[in-house]
Amino acid sequence: MALTEETKQDKIEAVGDFKIVQVRTVTIIKRDGAEISRSYHRHTIAPNISADDLANESAEVQAVCNAVHTNKIKTAYTTFLENQGV
Repeated sequence: MALTEETKQDKIEAVGDFKIVQVRTVTIIKRDGAEISRSYHRHTIAPNISADDLANESAEVQAVCNAVHTNKIKTAYTTFLENQGV
């Protein structure tokens, strides 16, 4: 009886005015090739992510962030945060 675990990012999407990137990771547990468990984890990436933190993301997530987090979006998000007192 062999147990295996597979983890992959199965959904990457940009949502909202500030193109917040949502990343869904699925973990699949299999016993002898048959799936016995599936769980999900989500994390989000805002336009003000640091270059160091973005470098820790997968190449696919980095590509999406670089495409949607334009200078215009980054500036608008920074202004929004400042207006919120953050």
